Amino acid sequence: MNLLVNVRIALRALRVNRLRSALTMLGIIIGVAAVIAMVAVGSGATAQIQEQIRSIGSNVIVVLSGSMTSGGMHVGAGSVLTLSEDDAKAITSECPAVALVAPSSRGTAQVVFGNNNWSTVVQGTTPEYLQIRDFTVQSGRPFTWQDVDGATKVALVGQTVVENLFGGTDPVGQIIRIKKVPFTVLGTLAPKGQSALGQDQDDIIMLPISTAKKKVLGVSQANARSVGSIVVQAGGPTMMKEAEEQVVALLRQRHRLQPEQDNDFTVRNLTEVFAAQEQSARVMSILLGAIASVSLVVGGIGIMNIMLVSVTERTREIGLRLAVGARAHDILTQFLVEAVTLSLIGGLVGIVLGLSVSILISFLAGWSTQVSAVAVLMAFAFSALVGICFGYYPARKAAFLDPIEALRYE
Repeated sequence: MNLLVNVRIALRALRVNRLRSALTMLGIIIGVAAVIAMVAVGSGATAQIQEQIRSIGSNVIVVLSGSMTSGGMHVGAGSVLTLSEDDAKAITSECPAVALVAPSSRGTAQVVFGNNNWSTVVQGTTPEYLQIRDFTVQSGRPFTWQDVDGATKVALVGQTVVENLFGGTDPVGQIIRIKKVPFTVLGTLAPKGQSALGQDQDDIIMLPISTAKKKVLGVSQANARSVGSIVVQAGGPTMMKEAEEQVVALLRQRHRLQPEQDNDFTVRNLTEVFAAQEQSARVMSILLGAIASVSLVVGGIGIMNIMLVSVTERTREIGLRLAVGARAHDILTQFLVEAVTLSLIGGLVGIVLGLSVSILISFLAGWSTQVSAVAVLMAFAFSALVGICFGYYPARKAAFLDPIEALRYE
């Protein structure tokens, strides 16, 4: 008996008891749908974290002014300006594991263009900052070291500022006022979206650090070259730890800190933080998929149960077929195909349901979901495997019935 004939017989047997077949498939349907939906949620979380990693730039270390503890008192990072532009230059020249360095100072200010005004973040930095943080100039051009050295009044504006300040006007070449000081817009920054902390990275205006400190943010009388933070890019992913150690050692030496003294700065390795989050998301995705897979096993037990009932109900039919020449192999194949068909139909329906649930979760809950073709194929293949594994015993039991006893069965 060929496979096609077995499939026809299986479909006919399933149609005889439609409700029972549907309820049997329900376990497989729910299992496959749950696996696809849960893996989609986990993959979406991982993809979102990876996007956040890309948005902060690659191999980034941030050094913040101020220490977490100072003189026995708890002091927040950035509350005291302990870093300077000279520290940034020293890191560039004396830390071999460091590729790029950019000092930075930031604050908020009201920006005016024509009749429009907008409160935004104003950040003074150097040209290297754009490369370290992976900012792209969408139109116009970036400022240069000549602008930094000359403290020229030029600016780069983010997309949120463009939308709220300029409307449909091309910002490049326009004059804006920041704290009543006129600045020429050199270019616009490409969109970056939200940061890991939910901050809008496009709501920003970048200025040469010298201009920002002198014209907008103000400078410390005690140290005119002080900065709020220094952004460092390591030479590569494998050099992150080495770069961090070199930066810490150099700054402690420059700040004349004794071995028993705490750092008067805070170092944050953002890549490590996000990598840990990404690993957690992946583990969670695997756990969710594993938990959802339990439904498939439960569905398989349901298939075995119904197939055993079917074998009992069709004992006389099996005996008759054996009596007229059917081999045990034919009976085994028939019932096994029936179990697998039941499982595969449930798998197909489960795939449709799983994709629908993933879309619904993304729409209603606002979560990022990412359906993986691999997860869909694995769930479908697993449903077929469940049909084979849990259908084999009932099929074998039917195949090895005694024809005489089977024909006598009432």
